Amino acid sequence: MEYRTLGRSGLKVSTLTMGTMTFGGAGPFAAVGNSDLAEAKRMIDLCIDAGINLIDTANVYSNGLSEEIIGEALGGKRKSDVLIASKARMRMGDGPNDEGLSRHHLIRECEKSLKRLKTDVIDIYFLHEWDGVTPLEETIAALDTLVGQGKIRYVGCSNYSGWQVMKALSISDSRHQPRFVTQQIHYTLEAREAEYELLPISVDQGLGVLVWSPLAGALLSGKYHRDSPTARQIAGWSEPPIRDEDRLWRIVDVLVEIGKARGVSAAQVALAWLLGRPAVSSLVIGGRNEAQFKDNIAAAGLTLTGGERDRLDAVSRPPLLYPYWHQQLTAKERFGAADLVIDRSSL
Repeated sequence: MEYRTLGRSGLKVSTLTMGTMTFGGAGPFAAVGNSDLAEAKRMIDLCIDAGINLIDTANVYSNGLSEEIIGEALGGKRKSDVLIASKARMRMGDGPNDEGLSRHHLIRECEKSLKRLKTDVIDIYFLHEWDGVTPLEETIAALDTLVGQGKIRYVGCSNYSGWQVMKALSISDSRHQPRFVTQQIHYTLEAREAEYELLPISVDQGLGVLVWSPLAGALLSGKYHRDSPTARQIAGWSEPPIRDEDRLWRIVDVLVEIGKARGVSAAQVALAWLLGRPAVSSLVIGGRNEAQFKDNIAAAGLTLTGGERDRLDAVSRPPLLYPYWHQQLTAKERFGAADLVIDRSSL
């Protein structure tokens, strides 16, 4: 297992992170998975034995049950080299203050997560989503309080847009308060929008990228094809959205072809492609059973050739969006410099 520093921090994380959204199976998360304590413990031990040192969860996963299962599985005596990441922002009750990133909600939810996880500290605490109501100054000050109290060690954001990330970083820098060291985003061969702003921001600002659902909800696993709906789709789970199904299946075709030629699964090829992308620190892998985790873990040792990466880039690269196509045009016209043409594959 390879370990990479998380952004500009000194924290080293395994290139694969254990995702636990399948733990519990309560409410809408039943569509994703329903691993109970015994099964979760086996899968956690499997991941730790393989060298994975980061377990990712959130308070909203099965309404806290995922965190409870992790706490029980680790026995409240987790090894010092096992890191835990959790998140807060989503609605956790019916009250007016049961959602958002206010000081009230953020500190209260962090303390509840600590109790469920049976630990004194959360290593990486993510703002799960943008809150357009609470001033960022209040949110970042609350994170500063939690860091000062020793309840969290590092902070990050998830599902933020580029301007939201930069605004938060500017406030942190100007007030000398905790700065994001990571952002958790959705990024796959099928969904490469992060290359427009989020990845360049991560490179420029020193943010380590954690990728959630790196197989696009199993759509890139090679298990499903044009005429076979996925288990999640049947159950009504709509993330991530697929806007061009024909393009999706063309990508899957290439993944399967490369996988067959290398004697590995299409899923491993898709994960290996991501691990070679700029700023990517770790991929959050999940699974309904041990077999799925074992297959995903094997991707950590797979290195794609330049030709294989070129094939995947060619089949997955979407057209440039404004202002990138405009910058490409003006660079050519004004300077005649081919090296100024924006090439997304070299980000």
